[in-house]
Amino acid sequence: MRVTFAGRRYELRPGESVLEGMARHGVGLPSACRAGACHTCLLRAESGDPGEAGQRGLRPSLAARGYFLACLARPPADLAVGTAGHDVMAPATVAGSRWLSPDVVALRLRPLRPVSFRAGQHVTLDRGNGVVRVFSIASLPGPSWPADLEFHIRVRRSGVMSGWLAEACGGTVLRIGAPAGDCFYLPGSPQTALLLAGTGTGIAPLLAIARDALRSGHTGPVTVIHGAATPDRLYLGERLPAGLAVPAPAVRWRACARSRGEEITDAVLDELGRGPGPARTRAFLCGGTRSVAVMRRALFLAGMSLRHIQADEFVPAVAAS
Repeated sequence: MRVTFAGRRYELRPGESVLEGMARHGVGLPSACRAGACHTCLLRAESGDPGEAGQRGLRPSLAARGYFLACLARPPADLAVGTAGHDVMAPATVAGSRWLSPDVVALRLRPLRPVSFRAGQHVTLDRGNGVVRVFSIASLPGPSWPADLEFHIRVRRSGVMSGWLAEACGGTVLRIGAPAGDCFYLPGSPQTALLLAGTGTGIAPLLAIARDALRSGHTGPVTVIHGAATPDRLYLGERLPAGLAVPAPAVRWRACARSRGEEITDAVLDELGRGPGPARTRAFLCGGTRSVAVMRRALFLAGMSLRHIQADEFVPAVAAS
Protein backbone atom coordinates (compact mmCIF):
# COMPACT_ATOMS: atom_id res chain seq x y z
CA MET A 1 0.00 0.00 0.00
CA ARG A 2 1.43 3.36 -1.01
CA VAL A 3 0.50 6.97 -0.25
CA THR A 4 1.64 9.70 -2.64
CA PHE A 5 2.12 13.10 -0.99
CA ALA A 6 3.90 16.18 -2.38
CA GLY A 7 5.23 14.16 -5.32
CA ARG A 8 6.77 11.36 -3.22
CA ARG A 9 5.52 7.86 -2.49
CA TYR A 10 5.45 6.30 0.97
CA GLU A 11 4.81 2.68 1.85
CA LEU A 12 2.23 1.86 4.51
CA ARG A 13 2.55 -1.25 6.63
CA PRO A 14 -0.49 -3.53 7.05
CA GLY A 15 -2.95 -1.97 9.53
CA GLU A 16 -1.05 1.30 9.66
CA SER A 17 -2.98 4.58 9.41
CA VAL A 18 -1.93 7.26 6.95
CA LEU A 19 -0.78 9.47 9.84
CA GLU A 20 1.26 6.66 11.44
CA GLY A 21 2.88 5.69 8.15
CA MET A 22 3.79 9.24 7.21
CA ALA A 23 5.24 9.89 10.67
CA ARG A 24 7.35 6.73 10.39
CA HIS A 25 8.80 8.13 7.15
CA GLY A 26 9.57 11.46 8.85
CA VAL A 27 6.69 13.43 7.35
CA GLY A 28 5.27 15.65 10.10
CA LEU A 29 1.61 16.09 9.27
CA PRO A 30 -0.42 18.36 11.61
CA SER A 31 -2.08 16.33 14.34
CA ALA A 32 -3.28 16.74 17.90
CA CYS A 33 -5.50 14.05 19.44
CA ARG A 34 -4.79 11.23 16.94
CA ALA A 35 -8.20 9.80 17.79
CA GLY A 36 -10.50 11.39 15.20
CA ALA A 37 -11.88 13.98 17.61
CA CYS A 38 -10.05 17.19 16.74
CA HIS A 39 -9.94 17.01 12.90
CA THR A 40 -6.48 18.57 12.91
CA CYS A 41 -5.05 15.91 10.55
CA LEU A 42 -7.56 16.56 7.77
CA LEU A 43 -6.24 15.65 4.31
CA ARG A 44 -7.82 15.50 0.86
CA ALA A 45 -7.77 12.46 -1.40
CA GLU A 46 -6.68 13.55 -4.89
CA SER A 47 -7.10 10.02 -6.23
CA GLY A 48 -8.01 6.73 -4.63
CA ASP A 49 -10.28 5.80 -1.73
CA PRO A 50 -9.25 6.75 1.83
CA GLY A 51 -11.66 4.19 3.27
CA GLU A 52 -14.88 4.62 5.22
CA ALA A 53 -13.19 4.84 8.63
CA GLY A 54 -11.16 7.88 7.59
CA GLN A 55 -14.30 9.88 6.90
CA ARG A 56 -16.18 8.89 10.04
CA GLY A 57 -17.58 11.96 11.81
CA LEU A 58 -16.90 14.39 8.97
CA ARG A 59 -19.58 16.66 7.57
CA PRO A 60 -21.04 15.12 4.41
CA SER A 61 -19.92 18.15 2.40
CA LEU A 62 -16.29 17.54 3.39
CA ALA A 63 -16.45 13.80 2.76
CA ALA A 64 -17.98 14.43 -0.67
CA ARG A 65 -14.97 16.56 -1.60
CA GLY A 66 -12.56 13.77 -0.67
CA TYR A 67 -11.49 14.95 2.77
CA PHE A 68 -10.55 12.39 5.41
CA LEU A 69 -8.81 12.10 8.78
CA ALA A 70 -5.27 10.78 8.43
CA CYS A 71 -5.26 9.35 11.97
CA LEU A 72 -8.20 7.05 11.19
CA ALA A 73 -7.68 6.31 7.50
CA ARG A 74 -6.38 2.90 6.48
CA PRO A 75 -6.87 2.99 2.73
CA PRO A 76 -7.74 -0.26 0.93
CA ALA A 77 -5.55 0.66 -2.07
CA ASP A 78 -2.95 3.18 -3.22
CA LEU A 79 -3.87 6.77 -2.42
CA ALA A 80 -2.69 10.22 -3.54
CA VAL A 81 -3.32 12.98 -0.99
CA GLY A 82 -2.97 16.72 -0.54
CA THR A 83 -3.28 19.08 2.42
CA ALA A 84 -6.49 20.85 3.37
CA GLY A 85 -7.18 23.68 0.94
CA HIS A 86 -8.54 27.18 1.26
CA ASP A 87 -12.07 25.76 1.22
CA VAL A 88 -11.36 24.32 4.69
CA MET A 89 -8.74 26.59 6.29
CA ALA A 90 -9.79 30.24 6.60
CA PRO A 91 -7.23 33.02 7.20
CA ALA A 92 -7.84 35.16 10.27
CA THR A 93 -6.19 37.94 12.23
CA VAL A 94 -5.91 38.59 15.95
CA ALA A 95 -8.49 41.26 16.80
CA GLY A 96 -7.76 41.62 20.51
CA SER A 97 -7.48 39.85 23.85
CA ARG A 98 -8.16 40.34 27.54
CA TRP A 99 -7.11 38.38 30.61
CA LEU A 100 -9.97 36.69 32.48
CA SER A 101 -7.66 35.35 35.19
CA PRO A 102 -3.88 35.11 35.71
CA ASP A 103 -3.71 32.12 33.35
CA VAL A 104 -6.80 32.34 31.10
CA VAL A 105 -7.00 34.77 28.19
CA ALA A 106 -10.03 35.59 26.07
CA LEU A 107 -8.76 35.84 22.50
CA ARG A 108 -10.74 37.38 19.63
CA LEU A 109 -9.97 36.32 16.07
CA ARG A 110 -11.41 37.97 12.97
CA PRO A 111 -11.82 35.56 10.02
CA LEU A 112 -11.08 37.12 6.65
CA ARG A 113 -14.04 35.26 5.20
CA PRO A 114 -17.25 33.89 6.77
CA VAL A 115 -16.91 30.85 9.05
CA SER A 116 -20.17 28.95 9.57
CA PHE A 117 -20.41 27.23 12.98
CA ARG A 118 -22.79 26.25 15.76
CA ALA A 119 -22.32 27.57 19.30
CA GLY A 120 -20.27 24.98 21.20
CA GLN A 121 -18.22 23.64 18.29
CA HIS A 122 -14.42 23.62 18.12
CA VAL A 123 -11.87 24.50 15.45
CA THR A 124 -8.22 23.92 14.69
CA LEU A 125 -5.96 26.98 14.94
CA ASP A 126 -2.81 26.86 12.82
CA ARG A 127 -0.02 29.37 13.55
CA GLY A 128 2.26 27.87 10.91
CA ASN A 129 5.46 25.85 11.19
CA GLY A 130 3.40 22.76 11.99
CA VAL A 131 2.02 24.17 15.26
CA VAL A 132 -1.71 23.41 15.43
CA ARG A 133 -4.07 23.09 18.37
CA VAL A 134 -7.81 22.67 18.87
CA PHE A 135 -9.91 25.20 20.79
CA SER A 136 -13.64 25.49 21.46
CA ILE A 137 -15.48 28.61 20.32
CA ALA A 138 -16.77 30.73 23.22
CA SER A 139 -18.89 33.09 21.13
CA LEU A 140 -22.15 32.89 19.20
CA PRO A 141 -22.48 32.99 15.42
CA GLY A 142 -22.96 36.60 14.35
CA PRO A 143 -25.92 37.77 12.29
CA SER A 144 -23.59 39.01 9.58
CA TRP A 145 -19.96 38.97 8.55
CA PRO A 146 -17.45 40.14 9.68
CA ALA A 147 -17.92 38.76 13.19
CA ASP A 148 -15.13 37.93 15.63
CA LEU A 149 -14.71 34.48 17.17
CA GLU A 150 -13.79 34.36 20.85
CA PHE A 151 -11.81 31.63 22.58
CA HIS A 152 -11.00 31.13 26.27
CA ILE A 153 -7.47 29.78 26.38
CA ARG A 154 -5.59 28.52 29.40
CA VAL A 155 -2.05 29.74 28.92
CA ARG A 156 0.67 27.26 29.81
CA ARG A 157 4.26 28.35 30.40
CA SER A 158 5.61 25.79 27.96
CA GLY A 159 2.69 26.05 25.52
CA VAL A 160 4.03 26.70 22.03
CA MET A 161 0.53 27.69 20.95
CA SER A 162 -1.19 29.11 24.04
CA GLY A 163 1.79 31.29 25.00
CA TRP A 164 2.12 32.54 21.44
CA LEU A 165 -1.59 33.37 21.21
CA ALA A 166 -1.52 35.22 24.55
CA GLU A 167 1.28 37.48 23.29
CA ALA A 168 0.13 37.83 19.67
CA CYS A 169 -0.28 41.43 18.56
CA GLY A 170 -3.35 42.74 16.79
CA GLY A 171 -3.22 41.89 13.09
CA THR A 172 -1.18 38.71 13.57
CA VAL A 173 -2.27 36.21 10.89
CA LEU A 174 -3.13 32.55 11.44
CA ARG A 175 -5.57 29.99 9.99
CA ILE A 176 -8.82 28.56 11.29
CA GLY A 177 -9.96 25.05 10.34
CA ALA A 178 -13.48 23.85 9.63
CA PRO A 179 -15.74 23.85 12.71
CA ALA A 180 -16.36 20.36 14.10
CA GLY A 181 -18.16 18.65 16.97
CA ASP A 182 -21.80 17.83 17.67
CA CYS A 183 -22.07 19.35 21.15
CA PHE A 184 -24.53 22.13 20.33
CA TYR A 185 -28.15 23.12 20.92
CA LEU A 186 -30.87 21.99 18.55
CA PRO A 187 -34.29 23.68 18.74
CA GLY A 188 -37.37 21.52 18.86
CA SER A 189 -37.93 20.79 22.56
CA PRO A 190 -38.04 24.25 24.16
CA GLN A 191 -39.47 23.03 27.48
CA THR A 192 -36.79 20.40 28.10
CA ALA A 193 -34.43 21.07 31.01
CA LEU A 194 -30.84 21.78 29.96
CA LEU A 195 -27.99 20.64 32.21
CA LEU A 196 -24.58 21.95 31.16
CA ALA A 197 -21.44 20.95 33.09
CA GLY A 198 -17.83 21.68 32.27
CA THR A 199 -14.39 21.72 33.85
CA GLY A 200 -11.71 24.34 33.28
CA THR A 201 -12.13 26.32 30.08
CA GLY A 202 -14.66 23.72 29.01
CA ILE A 203 -17.23 26.07 30.53
CA ALA A 204 -16.71 28.55 27.65
CA PRO A 205 -18.45 26.58 24.86
CA LEU A 206 -21.18 25.54 27.31
CA LEU A 207 -21.98 29.17 28.06
CA ALA A 208 -22.21 29.74 24.32
CA ILE A 209 -24.64 26.81 24.05
CA ALA A 210 -26.76 28.20 26.90
CA ARG A 211 -26.85 31.67 25.34
CA ASP A 212 -27.74 30.14 21.98
CA ALA A 213 -30.62 28.22 23.58
CA LEU A 214 -31.96 31.37 25.22
CA ARG A 215 -31.62 33.31 21.99
CA SER A 216 -33.54 30.52 20.22
CA GLY A 217 -36.49 30.90 22.61
CA HIS A 218 -35.80 28.02 24.99
CA THR A 219 -38.28 28.13 27.88
CA GLY A 220 -37.17 25.20 30.04
CA PRO A 221 -34.84 25.53 33.03
CA VAL A 222 -31.14 25.94 32.25
CA THR A 223 -28.47 24.89 34.76
CA VAL A 224 -24.78 25.61 34.20
CA ILE A 225 -22.13 23.99 36.42
CA HIS A 226 -18.46 24.99 36.40
CA GLY A 227 -15.97 22.67 38.06
CA ALA A 228 -12.28 23.13 38.83
CA ALA A 229 -9.59 21.69 41.05
CA THR A 230 -9.30 24.83 43.21
CA PRO A 231 -11.36 28.04 43.60
CA ASP A 232 -8.77 30.15 41.78
CA ARG A 233 -9.31 27.98 38.67
CA LEU A 234 -12.97 29.08 38.55
CA TYR A 235 -11.88 31.85 36.24
CA LEU A 236 -15.42 33.20 35.69
CA GLY A 237 -16.08 33.47 39.40
CA GLU A 238 -18.66 31.99 41.72
CA ARG A 239 -21.70 33.91 40.44
CA LEU A 240 -23.77 33.80 37.28
CA PRO A 241 -21.93 35.62 34.47
CA ALA A 242 -23.70 38.82 33.41
CA GLY A 243 -24.25 37.51 29.88
CA LEU A 244 -26.70 34.92 31.24
CA ALA A 245 -28.51 37.16 33.72
CA VAL A 246 -31.80 37.29 31.81
CA PRO A 247 -35.36 37.39 33.20
CA ALA A 248 -36.52 34.10 31.68
CA PRO A 249 -36.15 31.24 31.66
CA ALA A 250 -34.64 30.56 35.07
CA VAL A 251 -30.88 30.10 34.77
CA ARG A 252 -29.07 28.40 37.64
CA TRP A 253 -25.29 28.82 37.95
CA ARG A 254 -23.24 26.58 40.20
CA ALA A 255 -19.49 26.56 40.79
CA CYS A 256 -17.67 23.76 42.58
CA ALA A 257 -14.03 23.24 43.54
CA ARG A 258 -12.61 19.81 44.27
CA SER A 259 -10.30 21.20 46.98
CA ARG A 260 -13.43 22.18 48.94
CA GLY A 261 -14.83 18.66 48.64
CA GLU A 262 -17.15 19.64 45.78
CA GLU A 263 -17.05 17.05 43.01
CA ILE A 264 -18.63 18.15 39.74
CA THR A 265 -20.17 14.70 39.19
CA ASP A 266 -21.98 14.99 42.52
CA ALA A 267 -23.20 18.46 41.54
CA VAL A 268 -24.45 17.14 38.19
CA LEU A 269 -26.45 14.35 39.83
CA ASP A 270 -27.80 16.74 42.45
CA GLU A 271 -29.02 19.17 39.78
CA LEU A 272 -30.50 16.31 37.77
CA GLY A 273 -32.49 15.34 40.86
CA ARG A 274 -33.82 18.88 41.19
CA GLY A 275 -35.14 18.88 37.62
CA PRO A 276 -38.05 17.22 35.82
CA GLY A 277 -36.25 13.88 35.56
CA PRO A 278 -33.78 12.13 33.22
CA ALA A 279 -36.31 11.63 30.40
CA ARG A 280 -37.03 15.36 30.20
CA THR A 281 -33.44 16.59 30.50
CA ARG A 282 -30.69 17.10 27.93
CA ALA A 283 -27.09 17.25 29.12
CA PHE A 284 -24.06 18.96 27.59
CA LEU A 285 -20.64 18.05 28.98
CA CYS A 286 -17.25 19.56 28.23
CA GLY A 287 -13.76 19.31 29.67
CA GLY A 288 -11.00 16.76 30.13
CA THR A 289 -11.49 13.23 28.85
CA ARG A 290 -11.70 11.65 32.31
CA SER A 291 -14.09 14.19 33.81
CA VAL A 292 -16.43 13.97 30.81
CA ALA A 293 -16.38 10.16 30.91
CA VAL A 294 -17.21 10.09 34.63
CA MET A 295 -20.08 12.57 34.25
CA ARG A 296 -21.50 10.77 31.22
CA ARG A 297 -21.44 7.41 33.02
CA ALA A 298 -23.06 8.88 36.13
CA LEU A 299 -25.88 10.44 34.10
CA PHE A 300 -26.44 7.20 32.20
CA LEU A 301 -26.63 5.18 35.40
CA ALA A 302 -29.08 7.78 36.76
CA GLY A 303 -31.44 7.00 33.89
CA MET A 304 -30.47 9.39 31.09
CA SER A 305 -30.38 8.09 27.55
CA LEU A 306 -26.99 8.48 25.86
CA ARG A 307 -28.88 10.10 22.97
CA HIS A 308 -29.65 12.99 25.32
CA ILE A 309 -26.04 13.51 26.41
CA GLN A 310 -23.84 15.60 24.13
CA ALA A 311 -20.16 15.85 25.00
CA ASP A 312 -16.95 17.46 23.81
CA GLU A 313 -13.75 16.11 25.33
CA PHE A 314 -10.55 18.16 25.52
CA VAL A 315 -8.03 15.61 24.28
CA PRO A 316 -4.39 16.57 25.01
CA ALA A 317 -2.17 17.17 22.00
CA VAL A 318 0.08 14.20 21.25
CA ALA A 319 3.68 14.99 20.42
CA ALA A 320 4.82 13.85 17.03
CA SER A 321 7.03 10.78 17.08
